[in-house]
Amino acid sequence: MSAAQMTGPESWVDRHGDALYRYALVRTRDASVAEEIVQETLLAALQSYSRFAAQSSERTWLIGILKHKLIDYYRRISRQSQFRDTDDEQFEHDELFQQEGEWVGHWNFDIAPNEWHITPETAIERAEFWQSFNNCLSELPARLATAFTLREMEQLDSEEICKILDVTTTNLWVMLHRARAHLRNCLQVNWFNLAQ
Repeated sequence: MSAAQMTGPESWVDRHGDALYRYALVRTRDASVAEEIVQETLLAALQSYSRFAAQSSERTWLIGILKHKLIDYYRRISRQSQFRDTDDEQFEHDELFQQEGEWVGHWNFDIAPNEWHITPETAIERAEFWQSFNNCLSELPARLATAFTLREMEQLDSEEICKILDVTTTNLWVMLHRARAHLRNCLQVNWFNLAQ
């Protein structure tokens, strides 16, 4: 990395602050928590700056630290919160599936998801999609949103997520199913039906 690409701690907030904040905000859904985690990230980076080997860009290095701070945050809220399995049951969305007959458990054809005429790649490039996604994600209980975020956005494996959230693998898969079903339905109604 050239000296021109290395900006040093005095310019991190100006050069990387917005990107770090957006990254944290999408994953925490709370502005004050995102700000706090970014501050913790910058402090940790400052403390370890002398060990920065410049094998990646500063932003990549800072986001790596931010990811660890986010995992610490998820562990902390998991320990502090007393979740009950019934907290998530309202997000089961049984109405989306056949309840009787030969096709029990399959999509209810009257309200099944429509074919999306917009590609996922096109959707994620649009700021409006992310606003709808964040709104849908914020409707989920914290535990479901955290499980989804860790799995799909942070791409952690199940074993690590189970340790962070202190849940069984079976419980995690139920949580992910509920989160995905809710997000699928919410995005269908609030984004894809409107975007076509």
